[in-house]
Amino acid sequence: MKRMKNDPDMLEEYDFTGGVRGKYAKRYAEGTNVVVIDPDVAEYFPDHESVNEALRDLAAIIKRQKRATQGHGDGRL
Repeated sequence: MKRMKNDPDMLEEYDFTGGVRGKYAKRYAEGTNVVVIDPDVAEYFPDHESVNEALRDLAAIIKRQKRATQGHGDGRL
């Protein structure tokens, strides 16, 4: 695999002749939130739906715990 001189991450085999520059730039600029999940975690979350469901469930647990501790004043759970 021979690398390009001006960009060591690009291989000569890459062909962008049919590519469109900036095709998704506007959508990206509007806002994205890309998170890279480590492979050991990705085993349990095969797609974005499963990640979102798990995070929503976790957020609900956190919200319930915060409500339960309000008014105790000592910060204990």
